[in-house]
Amino acid sequence: MRFSENISIKSLLSKLDWDTPYSASDLQAMGLHPSAATRLAHAGWLKRLGRGVYQVPNAKLDMNKALTLLALDVPELHVGGKTALAWRGTRHNLAFQERINLWGNKAGQLPKWFTEHFNVTYQSTNIFDNKLPKGFGLAPLPGGNQKVMVSVPERAILELFSDTGKLQSLEETMNLAESVHQLRPEILETLLAHSTRVKVVRLAKIVAEDLELPWLEIAKIHNDRLGSSSRWIAVTRDKKIIRLKK
Repeated sequence: MRFSENISIKSLLSKLDWDTPYSASDLQAMGLHPSAATRLAHAGWLKRLGRGVYQVPNAKLDMNKALTLLALDVPELHVGGKTALAWRGTRHNLAFQERINLWGNKAGQLPKWFTEHFNVTYQSTNIFDNKLPKGFGLAPLPGGNQKVMVSVPERAILELFSDTGKLQSLEETMNLAESVHQLRPEILETLLAHSTRVKVVRLAKIVAEDLELPWLEIAKIHNDRLGSSSRWIAVTRDKKIIRLKK
């Protein structure tokens, strides 16, 4: 059966990976017009995941391939914070079903087709100024999907500090910070120099001081840069108070 003058169903299906989501533009590049994709979805030859997104019916999506597609719409989409640390080998508690922490530079929610398939949280919290080079502190995992960006440990630990009191308990933050080894001073220095969130820098200094971490002096310099002697105070979701003073 031919739904387009350029491509038959048999030819199309032979080109599609079963675990990959495809945009309408992806299919069009294969010779399938968007209107023909819609007809194929109505006929059951394709499954429509969301607006302009399709997959092979009855197939399980690969998260890395889904992230690759999603990154086309979300600038600097990356795996960050606690998840990035875990993926790079530092974890404290083993969750029964790991929730993936995603960060990006686009406000709003992720598309429903993605969140229905994967257990994720997403935030567009901006903890750095706009002078930080684009993509700094982001890199694919060694041997992993080269299109999926994951925070390096130096960036991930600062994102973890940002999440403390919201998605993250202070106790686990301390345990993870103590477990992260050999942070690169030059990378951490650059990130802290561009950090605009008092909470992140305060917590970096307090944690490094309490745990006697080797990057304490770097944290102290930027703690002094970002504030007065006043305390930074937050109330966590479990009603505990975090007091961070200079």
